[in-house]
Amino acid sequence: MRVLVVGSGGREHALVWKIAQSKLVDKIFCAPGNGGIAKLAECVEISTEDIEGLMNFAKKEKIDLTVVGPEAPLAKGIVDEFENYKLKIFGPNKEAAQIEASKIFAKQLMKKYDIPTADFEIFDSSSAAKKYVEKKGIPCVIKADGLAGGKGVIVAKTFKEAQDAISVMMEDKIFGKAAERIIIEDYLEGQEASIIVITDSKKVIPFLTSQDHKRIFDDDKGANTGGMGAYSPTPIITRELFDEILKKIIYKIINALAKEGFLYKGALYAGIILTKDGPKVLEFNARFGDPEIQVILPLLNSDLFEAMLAVAYNNLSKFLNYGILQWDKRTCVCVVCAARGYPGNYEKDKEIFGLDEVSKMKDIFVFHAGTKIKKEAGKIKYLTNGGRVLGITGLGINLKDAIDKTYEAVKKIHFEGMHYRKDIGQKALKFLN
Repeated sequence: MRVLVVGSGGREHALVWKIAQSKLVDKIFCAPGNGGIAKLAECVEISTEDIEGLMNFAKKEKIDLTVVGPEAPLAKGIVDEFENYKLKIFGPNKEAAQIEASKIFAKQLMKKYDIPTADFEIFDSSSAAKKYVEKKGIPCVIKADGLAGGKGVIVAKTFKEAQDAISVMMEDKIFGKAAERIIIEDYLEGQEASIIVITDSKKVIPFLTSQDHKRIFDDDKGANTGGMGAYSPTPIITRELFDEILKKIIYKIINALAKEGFLYKGALYAGIILTKDGPKVLEFNARFGDPEIQVILPLLNSDLFEAMLAVAYNNLSKFLNYGILQWDKRTCVCVVCAARGYPGNYEKDKEIFGLDEVSKMKDIFVFHAGTKIKKEAGKIKYLTNGGRVLGITGLGINLKDAIDKTYEAVKKIHFEGMHYRKDIGQKALKFLN
């Protein structure tokens, strides 16, 4: 079968890597792809948001399944357009993708169907929002309604931080139309975890649990990013707690969407916080998590492509009859190597060293997130081309082993201005101790 993967990040590299292992797959294209993906797939210069271009390519190349990685094309309605032309595609349609594209939509849906989340208020005026914070108090969480590349959430622990956050979102418009409306919600205390499932709106297949590290610096300090590292599975989610999250959150939100007339197909991501009052939803995403999927897929022993194909054909129940997904019993850790300046304006075109050496290490995978290839004097060089450049990922017999192996590999990688967190997985080690 012929497959098109849409996207250019570490998530898409991990998806291409896993899809390439399927016996059903003959050829993979990736639009636009990156330097690492080019080793496994034919990269085509089509933007992720050029829906017409992607659709024409899928028709011309007789693509059997298109897999959408990032959220923007989903929010723009790529699934609707493909399905109008009877092209098979993995991902939710535009209406269902509102679960991520509009935080207000998601929060109102959760409130209506009694899905546990933080209390919130919605604002379309900066002055009203600021008055609310003065009355409500801090800490609080301020969120842009629309898509902001994982950076539209600010946790304000002082009144000044709250006022500044409201100003930059609604007055300075750093997120454009995404922050024409904002949410201010109660700050929740607790450990966070990521829950990812795939669904055809009738049946659900859960993936392993994971934990992301959103902040740019160690000890969860600094600005929010798209994710600086992750590990899977996370010991803070017990079997009993996992079942509770599936019952009270995952199944309920999929059923809620169906009751509202939105049949959700594809990957669903729930960002969960474990409070003293039980698990609550921080956010939903309409696609696989990044970098979470980079630590989940190396542990998957089953055929991912076959499962995604079942979702696209609305017969996940038939797929489940063959047995549930099989998982490796080890632990996986991913450390993101970022460019100088990320998550703000970052540098590009810095040569990356050490990739050959790391490629020889056992149980280590390098998922390219922001790279490109430069051919010079018959040799291939890899250059930085994004904020998050590489996801160095390692398997270990336990969490400590996986952490040690991964950081051993990270130390062999170098490019000018490279920085990374040095505490990925440490919270879980403290939990295990």
